Amino acid sequence: MIRMIGMYMMITILLCSCSNNGTDQSATLNPPSPKGSFTKDKTFGIIYPMTYPTYELVTLDANEAAASHNVALIVNAPDEANTEQQIRIMESMIKQGIDGIAISPVDSAALAPVINKAETAGIPVVTFESDAPGSKRTAYIGADNFLTGRQSAITVSRLLGNKGMIIVENGMEEMLGMKQRLEGFLDYLNQESSIDVLEVHHNKGSEEQAMSDIESMIDAHPHFDAMVGLDYISASASTLIWKAKGLNRLAVSMGITATNHDALLNGQLAAVISQNEAAWGQSIVETLVRASNGEHVDSIVNMGITELNSALMK
Repeated sequence: MIRMIGMYMMITILLCSCSNNGTDQSATLNPPSPKGSFTKDKTFGIIYPMTYPTYELVTLDANEAAASHNVALIVNAPDEANTEQQIRIMESMIKQGIDGIAISPVDSAALAPVINKAETAGIPVVTFESDAPGSKRTAYIGADNFLTGRQSAITVSRLLGNKGMIIVENGMEEMLGMKQRLEGFLDYLNQESSIDVLEVHHNKGSEEQAMSDIESMIDAHPHFDAMVGLDYISASASTLIWKAKGLNRLAVSMGITATNHDALLNGQLAAVISQNEAAWGQSIVETLVRASNGEHVDSIVNMGITELNSALMK
């Protein structure tokens, strides 16, 4: 337990040191460059669905792993969640002939053809956070999203004594991982609790939209007992609203960031469900190293699920 607490304290320090304002990831993103301009043994690309502090954490971990394997990284993401931009970024990486690509796909079905194109060209592709099971991707790295949603439901049920009224904010409606989290969440509540879900909104990967959604749900249901966020964007949005309104209602959210760490300590978040994002970067790099060397890799690398609360963070 002490070891885990120490790890998340280090995450907080690292995130604070690399974030300009808590939401800008531009400092960690590298513009595409010709593969030949690197002097490393291999070049891998990482494509996020958007820029966000949680992905800064993944990049930090990936950079450490890349250095130990003499790998160069090209890290990129759309400014806002956008399937077409992800496709263009991936097409550019394929043209450069890099050695491996990791992507968290906004729309798995839409990205499957370009994932298949990379694999056909001999470039192994791993998905992370959200899978693309209909593609020829080499591996998926992350947690089971259905079980992640179920864990969020278990946590809020315990905190509310298995009854009450809740509002729910989720991320991109077209993202497979988000669909699976919501399915797991609602499945548990319907079967195992007496909790009423008043409304569910999707923020399209926009913090501005998430804030608007949450505020409108609060206005429409002033007697709600808890808010649950099933994506990273919802966490920062709810924290800002809780601060502004001085709310004392329960809030449960996703992902560990410096903002969420502080929100847990000061009571703005009752719990955070983490998919152990701190270890994704290393797993991405090591999986791509093995795959690009023609070695066997597991088709699913399960990173697990962890519930964090204020007691663990102190």
